[in-house]
Amino acid sequence: MRTMNVSNNCSVTSLELYHHVHLIEFALYILIFIFGALFNALALWVFFCKTKKWTETRVYVINLVLADCFVICILPSMAYLLWNKATRDELCQFIEAMYFINMVASIYIISFISIDRYIAIKHPLKARTFRSPSKVALLCGLLWVCVIISAILQLWQRHATLCFQKDTTAPAGVSLFYIFFIFTLPLAVLTFCSTEVIRNLKKRLNTNSPEEKLIQKAVHIIYANLIVFLVCFLPSYLGLLARFIMDSVGATCFLLQVMKNFSSVTRCIATSNCCLDSICYYFVTNEFCEALPLPKPSTEKTDQIHPLQTLTS
Repeated sequence: MRTMNVSNNCSVTSLELYHHVHLIEFALYILIFIFGALFNALALWVFFCKTKKWTETRVYVINLVLADCFVICILPSMAYLLWNKATRDELCQFIEAMYFINMVASIYIISFISIDRYIAIKHPLKARTFRSPSKVALLCGLLWVCVIISAILQLWQRHATLCFQKDTTAPAGVSLFYIFFIFTLPLAVLTFCSTEVIRNLKKRLNTNSPEEKLIQKAVHIIYANLIVFLVCFLPSYLGLLARFIMDSVGATCFLLQVMKNFSSVTRCIATSNCCLDSICYYFVTNEFCEALPLPKPSTEKTDQIHPLQTLTS
């Protein structure tokens, strides 16, 4: 049986992006920067100027906004480094670290929001015990510390010539470790929590509940967030998994080049999460409906918060 050329025989620096892919990548980063800057500036204005009361969900979302803002801030430098095929100097390492830290933080914050919803819906009484804005802030703080430490360790171990280039010297076990904790675990958590909450809410919807509109809104919120997550991160996850398999079994230079181009496009799609997270900002927080000049449905205010309102406030 004829074996494929081993990937190590193909120099990573010889793998070039196709010209049209290079142009698409640059154009997408410009669009993401423009729309991301607008959406996140609006989000910051709403949260810091219009928010009167901090809830658990809003603490999560403000951390998500900050992570998105950091990615938006480094996008021009990132696009410049990628366009010019810059070497991996100190500036590149800083941009790589900022990108890694904030993208991973975004993924986990989205997962935490899904867990928070799951607990609030499935165990509303127990949720009162360990759900509070201060506890959520502490959890997010621990997340930032862990991700920053992980990024520093990962930077020390990387050996690449060009900026944002794959490290071919990294052991297969390390690559698999990062794939599992950055994508597989959050994806599994988000999918499980979202499907369970949707299933639980639809049971109440089928019982002709008087809260039908609130339940439908909650279901739409979860669907929107799940779809955004899958659209943004699933292609990148599949690309990393395919590249890991290619590195393990061996692949031709042509396949590695195709995968390099595919990875560049999926990285752009993943970065677009900074814009698409605005769906989460809009639906999850009532301040957006209150602050923006949009038609608002009339609702009666009550002092008691219903478990379903944890999904919409």
